[in-house]
Amino acid sequence: MSEGFGLVVRFSLRDQESAMAFDELCAATLEGVKGAEPGTLAYVVHQPVGEPLVRVFYELYADRAAFDVHEAQPHTKRFLAQRDRHLADVEVTFLDVIGGKGAGRR
Repeated sequence: MSEGFGLVVRFSLRDQESAMAFDELCAATLEGVKGAEPGTLAYVVHQPVGEPLVRVFYELYADRAAFDVHEAQPHTKRFLAQRDRHLADVEVTFLDVIGGKGAGRR
C-alpha cells in the first residue's frame, strides 16, 4: 500500500448565493472531518484570489484506505449529496505522493 494519497478538487459555483450556501456546507463537513478522521492529514478549502465563485479543496490522506474511510462518513455523504445544486462545474485530480514535507514525512 502506498503512503500518501491526495486530491485537488476545483469547484465552480453557480452564483454568489450558491457560493454562500456551499461555504456553509463546507464548514459543516469540515467539522466532521476534524472530529472523525485521524487518517485525513490535510483537508483545506481555498478561494483563489480574484475568483469569488471558485473553491479549491486540497485533501491529503495517510493512504487510500484513509480516503475510503473519509468517503464513508455521514458528513461526507451529506456533502456529496448536496453539493451539486450549487455547482456549475467540478474538476477532480487524484494525486499519489512521491516526496515532500508534511505530516508523517521527514
